[in-house]
Amino acid sequence: MIKTEKKIIVLNEVESTNNYATRLILSDAAEEGTTVLTQFQKNGRGQAGNGWESEAGKNLLASIILNPHFLDAGKQFTLSKVVSLSLVEFLEKEIEEVSIKWPNDIYVGNKKIAGILIENTIKGNSIDSSVVGIGLNLNQEKFISDAPNPVSLKQITGKTYSVELVAADVIKHIFNWYDKLKEGNFYEIDSAYFKRLYGVGEWRRYKKEGIVFEAKITGIGQFGQIQLQNKNGEVDEFAFKEIEFVIPSEHTK
Repeated sequence: MIKTEKKIIVLNEVESTNNYATRLILSDAAEEGTTVLTQFQKNGRGQAGNGWESEAGKNLLASIILNPHFLDAGKQFTLSKVVSLSLVEFLEKEIEEVSIKWPNDIYVGNKKIAGILIENTIKGNSIDSSVVGIGLNLNQEKFISDAPNPVSLKQITGKTYSVELVAADVIKHIFNWYDKLKEGNFYEIDSAYFKRLYGVGEWRRYKKEGIVFEAKITGIGQFGQIQLQNKNGEVDEFAFKEIEFVIPSEHTK
């Protein structure tokens, strides 16, 4: 550990910030807002067990502990919307063409700049605790994994970013939206999320069970399902991993 401040723990190296934050919760050693930052993750995780590539010291790798006891378990996807919107707002101060690729990847054009992994603990009908994991590519200039389309903020702007200053700014945005969630402003959150969806209002290509089809996003279901309208006017709902986006290359954008 290289530094500890109130609510912020900065580590040189850790297996996973989400795992570390979860252990803090289990040992009653964390108040709401406690944030774990690390320079390097040995086993960083993304959605559905995917890995997360990050060169040591280059990017924002953080997990924030929340206690959304007020939030019904059936509305837990709204928390994902809040975090996605927070990252978009931060990035929009620096660059253009920022969007949310459903369910919660953050894109710049057709390239992925950030990912989110939220792990909730349910008690009764409500969320007892949440660990909000964020990976945001800041200063990395070369990516060596087989991830198809990563990009960093430095690659776009040419500037070098302070990880801790960015973390503080992102956390501020998260709690601004989190306060709206506490106040029950679901319409504002839902509307802002839908407006910023990658490909919204456009005919885009999607793939299901190896078959590519064209569709348009028409909505997001109560539990986070994406609603797509095909060329025949039929609307279907898909859960995460039931479909995938066919991302255009830079040359076919």
